[in-house]
Amino acid sequence: MLMQGFAGLMSLLSLALILFSGFALVDAMIRREDAYRAASKQTKPFWLIILAIAFVVNWLFPILSFLPIIGLVATIVYMVDVRPAVRQISGGGGRGRSGGGSSSDGPYGPYNGGR
Repeated sequence: MLMQGFAGLMSLLSLALILFSGFALVDAMIRREDAYRAASKQTKPFWLIILAIAFVVNWLFPILSFLPIIGLVATIVYMVDVRPAVRQISGGGGRGRSGGGSSSDGPYGPYNGGR
């Protein structure tokens, strides 16, 4: 009974790892190539190859082997370092207004109350 629970937990972790690396791969695909160079974060083909290898490794190997851990590290590096820098360059915030403006900003700049 305990081994079945452990196997179920490992399969859920493996699925989560596959989904995480798949999300990172798709996110890297939709970003502009020039944003990678502008952010000084290698190139888009470099990250696509690294994340594709991480995805395939996570798909093929069990989570307790060495290779999926390397894939996880590569995916985490992309998600916490490269993705925010590329999103900032390309302006792809996806939340509210782009550019980080205030709610009182008008179409031609901030509203200053007639001052």
